[in-house]
Amino acid sequence: MVRRKAEGVRDDSYWMGKALREAEKAAARDEVPIGAVVVRNGAVIGRGHNLRENKQDPSAHAEMIAIRQAARRLGCWRLTGCVLYVTLEPCLMCMGAIILARFDRVVFGCHDPKGGAAGSLYDLSDDRRLNHRVELTSRVREEECSAILSGFFADLRTRKKKARRAPSAGI
Repeated sequence: MVRRKAEGVRDDSYWMGKALREAEKAAARDEVPIGAVVVRNGAVIGRGHNLRENKQDPSAHAEMIAIRQAARRLGCWRLTGCVLYVTLEPCLMCMGAIILARFDRVVFGCHDPKGGAAGSLYDLSDDRRLNHRVELTSRVREEECSAILSGFFADLRTRKKKARRAPSAGI
């Protein structure tokens, strides 16, 4: 017997779709396309996308923006009962904030071999020296999450090549 998901079921794939929409917003602003949403009791209470370039703020990561919004909405810095969905594995800064905020779970799309702190370079999620642990689920809609990043960087490289080849004005 084959079991089918009930229509309208909001699973990890569904919520990652919301994070991917945030990543698309970042790409539209010429930012690295990373998106995040915070979900509690079946509703999005925080959302964010990368804004480091637009804000000239090194902490304007998608996760940080979504976490701040969720905390404001709840009126509390403790985000127990919440799940963070993010298209790319969180970095050290973001994993630190995730642990400090007491998230129950983090779901991410693709690993970040250059900066990931949820299994790639480090794994802060289960460090016994810290006072909180967070459950991880990875590779949710991995291909889509990876493709939006790969496409962005391929386009960026192409634009940089064209700019180098273009004749300088006024010479």
